[in-house]
Amino acid sequence: MAKKSISPIDIYKLLPQTNCKECSEDNCMAFATKLVNRESSLEDCPPLIQEKYKESYKKIWDLLKPPMKEITIGVGERAVKLGGQLVMYRHEFTYYNKTPIAIDVTDEMSKEELIKRVKAVEDFTYQYIGKDLKLNLIAVRSTSNDANKFSSAVKTAVENTSLPIILCSFNPEVLEAGLMAAQGKRPLLYAATKDNWTETGKLALMYDTPLAVFAPNNLDLLKSLAKTLTEYGVEDLVLDPGTYPEEGIADTINNFTMLRRAICKEEDETIGFPLIGIPLITWTKNEEADVARWKEAYTASVLMARFADLLIMHSFDGWVLLPTVIFRDNLYTDPRKPVAVKSELVTIGNPDKSSPVLLTTNFALTYYTVEADIKSADVSCYLIVVNTEGISVESAVAGRKLTADKVSEAIKDFNVSGKVEHKKIIIPGRAARLSGEIEEVSGWDVMVGPLDSSGIAKFLSEKWPPKKA
Repeated sequence: MAKKSISPIDIYKLLPQTNCKECSEDNCMAFATKLVNRESSLEDCPPLIQEKYKESYKKIWDLLKPPMKEITIGVGERAVKLGGQLVMYRHEFTYYNKTPIAIDVTDEMSKEELIKRVKAVEDFTYQYIGKDLKLNLIAVRSTSNDANKFSSAVKTAVENTSLPIILCSFNPEVLEAGLMAAQGKRPLLYAATKDNWTETGKLALMYDTPLAVFAPNNLDLLKSLAKTLTEYGVEDLVLDPGTYPEEGIADTINNFTMLRRAICKEEDETIGFPLIGIPLITWTKNEEADVARWKEAYTASVLMARFADLLIMHSFDGWVLLPTVIFRDNLYTDPRKPVAVKSELVTIGNPDKSSPVLLTTNFALTYYTVEADIKSADVSCYLIVVNTEGISVESAVAGRKLTADKVSEAIKDFNVSGKVEHKKIIIPGRAARLSGEIEEVSGWDVMVGPLDSSGIAKFLSEKWPPKKA
């Protein structure tokens, strides 16, 4: 991809080169490096946004802008951004803007049922390695094809959530009724087709909203509609090539992959927009609910992997949503940076001078697992979190990121001796081979703990306090 090969010097030549440090970097070259790595934005350079640097700003933006346009749905703090991808595959750089997930409601639900479902979507939270994983949008579907019913449903949804809205109908009159009920909310219109693109395009322009384009299993038509609508003046589009589970999953993957390749590898600006997948289609097959849920779950994961930037789902079951949001979080972690927590001395419960001292690494998944197991054991203790550059225990030991010297330094830096009256530290079982070195370097007695943190409760109940010799 051409944009990936941009060097910091290409950007530096266009910067003001004042080394003013207003961007919080030591010099303009350091800022240029941050820009190339997408760790800073152009607006972080105050001189660059001045009128006299207008041309330079434009040239830098043209160099850095992603081949896929970034689209915003909604307004305010809960607005979601989708697209803006720079690369086709995650290992090439990183993915941005985690795939937002919308849950549907329909205009044939009772008001009470609709409100209950909307509130449940808004309140959904799952804590995973220190992060709250959430759902992002409400998709209001017109199953009645009645403008008044749709308007009422949209009004109810808007009044009971701050989440962004997707308005779903192929009938422009119904969509306009929904738009009037959601004025100022910047919903996504779903969807323009070969039959209604003129009317839906006018609505998108009139209400300044993004517009989805639907051309099932016909990429030529999809491209033609996207080109026509952009020439018509609609700038924010989302493309839907169709979702076909089961026997059609190969075609679905193929279509999404070809679109993403054309966008990121060939930089085809006519289709340089985010892609939308519709896993809820599995519920239209008149199958048993459990079968539909299972198919929706795997369809959602397949779509995210290849390469949906927005999903509309139906099921609200935990075993459908939890694997989906966890997979999404893992997919959108930055492969250039291990997921790490702060290196520090953590106090768990109400420890005193006789409480145990345990040790772990700052790999986020390891840390939160150990912390959860200690808390579930209802143990008060101190936990030393050693900086291993975000690497797990066994790998850190093998790669010399967890060493006796580092453990000794952490004990001193965190003043552990001032917290307890003993000099005993419990290390993970997978770091057992370091026990002798740690004792020699730190002067502390080492107790080798269990191989897995789930064994901490039993270990402490049997081994702590240690028996006197």
